[in-house]
Amino acid sequence: MNSEALWAQSAQQFQQIFGDSWAKALQSFQHLDLGGIPGKAAPVQLSPAKLQALQEQYLKDAQALWAQSLQGSPEVKDRRFSGEGWAANPVAAFSAAAYLLNARTLMGLADAVEGDEKTRARIRFGVEQWMAAMAPSNFLAFNAEAQKKAIETKGESIAKGMQNLLHDIRQGHVSMTDERLFEVGRNVATTEGAVVFENELFQLLEYKPLTAKVYERPFLLVPPCINKYYILDLQPDNSLIRYAVEQGHRTFVVSWRNPHEELASKTWDDYVEDGAMAAIDVVQSITGAAQINALGFCVGGTILSNALAVMAARGQEPVASATFLTTLIDFADTGILDVFIDEAFVQFRELQMGKGGLMKGQDLASTFSFLRPNDLVWNYVVGNYLKGETPPPFDLLYWNSDSTNLPGPFYAWYLRNFYLENNLVQPGKLTVCGEKMDLGLLQLPVYIYGSREDHIVPINAAYASTQVLPGQKRFVMGASGHIAGVINPPAKNKRSHWIRADGKLPATLEQWLEGATEHPGSWWTDWASWLKAHAGKQVAAPKTYGRGTKFKAMEPAPGSYVMQKS
Repeated sequence: MNSEALWAQSAQQFQQIFGDSWAKALQSFQHLDLGGIPGKAAPVQLSPAKLQALQEQYLKDAQALWAQSLQGSPEVKDRRFSGEGWAANPVAAFSAAAYLLNARTLMGLADAVEGDEKTRARIRFGVEQWMAAMAPSNFLAFNAEAQKKAIETKGESIAKGMQNLLHDIRQGHVSMTDERLFEVGRNVATTEGAVVFENELFQLLEYKPLTAKVYERPFLLVPPCINKYYILDLQPDNSLIRYAVEQGHRTFVVSWRNPHEELASKTWDDYVEDGAMAAIDVVQSITGAAQINALGFCVGGTILSNALAVMAARGQEPVASATFLTTLIDFADTGILDVFIDEAFVQFRELQMGKGGLMKGQDLASTFSFLRPNDLVWNYVVGNYLKGETPPPFDLLYWNSDSTNLPGPFYAWYLRNFYLENNLVQPGKLTVCGEKMDLGLLQLPVYIYGSREDHIVPINAAYASTQVLPGQKRFVMGASGHIAGVINPPAKNKRSHWIRADGKLPATLEQWLEGATEHPGSWWTDWASWLKAHAGKQVAAPKTYGRGTKFKAMEPAPGSYVMQKS
């Protein structure tokens, strides 16, 4: 049977069993293009053999579903449909099971597309978004749990859901937690310290020592400017900043300003020279240290790597060791975000904001949320609006909703030179702050951490830094994702991390894993031991913040920049 006949037959069978909307969804694959996703439209062809196999599997599964339904509620294994209301309602259980069957089939069609991997990834991403939005759990008319709760509360849950919806419309984003319960400086970002320097891009926070002695080399953290720094200082028991202070490090942190129109023309060079490099210089000036230790997290790590390369090109070596947490340096593998990146998309952003303007924080936050739509979007739509629930307090999700803008020129340049062209790993290709970038000049020891389930910095991409940074290196892989893998304090004894005892760093992560050993609990203790070896001798802890009248305490931590809203 040829492809045209298979399409027609499959669509007819969809229609007979599950109705018009699913049949149209199937038919749409025959003429699907990518007009709704950045880039040029591209007609889609599917493998006839894979299509026939999918059809046969679909008919088999559909017949099994009918048989189960005749005997009672079909079994549904998906947490969106795990409540008692679904199991007790045969019609609801059937709708959920039918949805999951159709979702599997449509995803199978996406995987059967013939063409380049990027085309398949874009189609898969689009289908995943559509499938997540079409789940029967998202609609009051089909959600048996929401209906059950409405009856039990005599309609109060529906009224509360409408109040929640109006509240979220006013605040401009879906509530992921009860934001009323958190306040920066009161119950998040509470490690004691002071602002000792500021310019138009950042405030520098110095933290009060918690030990009688500190290491002679101070420690500077450069967080991502795409989010606020206090992800590293949520609560005392999960604060990486407090942990560093407790280990005896004189600790400083960059708190980036939330850009508004006055910073709308700032560039990548500005964030490297007037951001990371300025912070390094101030920390040296305050402490009198010839060298410091530095850490960069996510985009903060990319900024730090550029700063180190600029200073190396100028013959300067102010940093003794660097830690890179879930950082992209080699952008060959950018994971799911690659579906958005091509020449047309980057040109559009350059025309839109390359000379000035802002990339709104809420737009960035929405993009990242829809990378995991069931967990970070529709889960809250169902809970907040259909069930009228108030989401539980969760400090990490409060931080996640506290979005930041980005200057347009910074953002557009970052897209082209890193995500699109991967110029940083090409010696001499990229010019930053007037210097040709050559990572081969960086001889300092580095600690590289990647999270196994990271969807923003894929674990392969984190590992790739081991192949482009020439100095002494230690690579550690942790469990979980981009944030939860990093914020994993030892006291909670959660998750695992993997280390290769022989220290070898072969060409690929797969080869590295062959010799790696799993260790229960947090990677923080391993990192602390590594950093201690690069921190120098211990000296008496300072009694005051800053140094002299030039760098004195200006205001208590967390400072005022972190309070600015998008």
